[in-house]
Amino acid sequence: MLKKKQPIVTLVGAGPGDPDLLTIKGAKALAEADVVLYDALANEEIFTYAPKKAIKIFVGKRKGCHEYSQDQINQLIVDNALTYGHVVRLKGGDPFIFGRGSEEIDFIESFGIPTSVVPGISSSIAVPAYQGISLTKRGVSESFWVITGTTSYRKLSNDVALAAQSSATVVILMGMSKLTQIIDLFQKESKGETPVAIIQNGTTAQEKIGVGTINTIEQVVVKQQLSSPAIIVIGEVVKESNKLKGFYEEFIAKELK
Repeated sequence: MLKKKQPIVTLVGAGPGDPDLLTIKGAKALAEADVVLYDALANEEIFTYAPKKAIKIFVGKRKGCHEYSQDQINQLIVDNALTYGHVVRLKGGDPFIFGRGSEEIDFIESFGIPTSVVPGISSSIAVPAYQGISLTKRGVSESFWVITGTTSYRKLSNDVALAAQSSATVVILMGMSKLTQIIDLFQKESKGETPVAIIQNGTTAQEKIGVGTINTIEQVVVKQQLSSPAIIVIGEVVKESNKLKGFYEEFIAKELK
């Protein structure tokens, strides 16, 4: 009779999309997995690091299409750990940045199951970086906000209005459905000319980019056919990117016509 494995759960940040941005520690955790529960934003190419015999369960959540509720995911993690042993909970980006990682750990540990966390490279930093956008830059931006565009109550975060009053770079995740509201808040602060970049499927082969200003970005979104999942970056640092200078030169030329 086979000895039952000790239950354990490891939360692993899968990174922003490019499978090469998974950490070495994350790959080592996957190599020891009996079960992998993964999100919609976790690149499935990462499964090459997991044993072929490991059970893979998709528990992704996308707007309007939830495979499982959070309560069901929590229970699935526990059930699989008790049944099979080592569960790797693979979450896009970093588990503790809008990933509900702490909620999952609280639930898992209430059953006496040991947990550990492998941080991931957050898309809030990596996706702008891939486009040469430095969220802080001497003489341009001294700080940055990372805000969820949609709270658990499906509302725009109140922090966006506060961020619009600051001189900081603003990075908004899960904000495409609230873009009009975001623009209104910045326009109320007389920031219509502030540069904006929207990056869809950042760091992947499907990446799409649109740049403009607060006043023009909605037209850019329509023209470029941008949609979720995408990151919105607002601030003067967008204009400072060498990689995006061509976009801006073309944009300014059109504005002058």
